Amino acid sequence: MKKIKIASGLAHVDYGHLAAIVKEASDAGSDYIHSDAADMHDLKNMQLMGGHQIIAGIRPHTDKPIECHIYTRECDRLFIEKIAEVGTNMLIIPAEQFIGAPLAYIINYCREFKIKIGLTIGFYTPLSFVEEAIYDIDRLLIVVHGVDETDGKDNWGWRKSSLDLIKRARKLIDEKNPSCELAIDGGIRADNLDKLIECNPDVVIVSSAVFKHPKGITEGVRTVRQAIDEAALKYNL
Repeated sequence: MKKIKIASGLAHVDYGHLAAIVKEASDAGSDYIHSDAADMHDLKNMQLMGGHQIIAGIRPHTDKPIECHIYTRECDRLFIEKIAEVGTNMLIIPAEQFIGAPLAYIINYCREFKIKIGLTIGFYTPLSFVEEAIYDIDRLLIVVHGVDETDGKDNWGWRKSSLDLIKRARKLIDEKNPSCELAIDGGIRADNLDKLIECNPDVVIVSSAVFKHPKGITEGVRTVRQAIDEAALKYNL
């Protein structure tokens, strides 16, 4: 059976106890630590979240790969140099904001500093945004958030149209760059991930499902792991 990896996302956490939180999530079996970073524009409810200072603070407390997922309109060589210096393993950037020559520079900067590069497809962005870049990236991240099943805060569902998008992304990766990971992110919980797993992702990014589990972080990771594995077995992945 395929092992689908868990990336524990630091969007819905107590930043006052971040090191301990990251250590517990790592010890509980998370495969990646997913650090979100945002500017003042694109993620209005989480401005100025994350960044190289956060990664520098948590790096000594986990031996798992750390990925920096930015929700920003700009990303320069200096930012990439900073996150590389503190031990970041992957930079993930929004496909909508970085296209053409700017993306080529960022890919080369990441290679220079020996970190992996991923592209995010956000809300309602077509797969065509990444068809040319797919050959040169290490991860394609599909944001599957919905707009209906949400309280506007921590609890989001995922939109039904994302199933078709994930399936087409899987086909694109398998045909063009099989070493690229396919990740899904947004509104994913142990009790709603079954149909998403059927689409055969490589990485599932979860935040509140782990860090706000009523029985704690360790139980949150365990519950998500069990749900993923049961679905993977069910769909013969």
